[in-house]
Amino acid sequence: MRLIAGNPAHAADVPVRAGVELTLAPGWKTYWRYPGDSGVPPRFDFANSQNVKSLEIAWPAPHRFTDDSGASIGYKNSVIFPLRIVPQDPAKPVLLRLKLDYAVCEKLCVPAEGRAELVLDGTPSALEAALAKAEALVPKRAKAGDDAPLAVRAVRQETGEHARIIVDVAAPENEPVALFAEGPTPAWALPVPEPADGAGAGLRRFAFQLDGLPPGASAAGATLTLTLVSGANAIEVAAHLD
Repeated sequence: MRLIAGNPAHAADVPVRAGVELTLAPGWKTYWRYPGDSGVPPRFDFANSQNVKSLEIAWPAPHRFTDDSGASIGYKNSVIFPLRIVPQDPAKPVLLRLKLDYAVCEKLCVPAEGRAELVLDGTPSALEAALAKAEALVPKRAKAGDDAPLAVRAVRQETGEHARIIVDVAAPENEPVALFAEGPTPAWALPVPEPADGAGAGLRRFAFQLDGLPPGASAAGATLTLTLVSGANAIEVAAHLD
């Protein structure tokens, strides 16, 4: 694990860019912010950084993995999590100090901890291209019902004893497609959506049971986050359950 820098901004009001890079051994994986049926999401602690007013972590589009423990969501080989940092004083360098708790898994999961420091002082970075590539993999915000080549066209809830969510999506033909669903808070543990029959012409359908809600939570009026991934493209859609 290491911290990497992007090139400096050309305007004072533009956030400072950096990233957290994880490089994995062949055959090993780590997890997305929602790991799926098993796994542990990474926990980023930047509390001891200096000259940081705010810091935002972005998540590149993940992959789906299926094994004996079910469907998990994450990354293999390597991943860079882009960072956007607003300094307290833009005229001074930013000192990033990171403590990262995460898990790496092959057949068994192993907890891991990484620590790193990086000074962002406006020096040009040799890793700008790698960071820009990771930024391009972050899902773009979209709206349900958009008429685009990659889109969540419709979301509906089937009621009954085993309520489930039906999602119809558009994606380029012959491209593999994956859909991931998150609840309003990390306490929700929704199943990973599975391909389903019944989609209209030119569409693909996914479905998942409305399970994994925390005690006392209701799906009525909740907002789910749907992430649709097709090849190198991905979108993120907020879906309101009426």
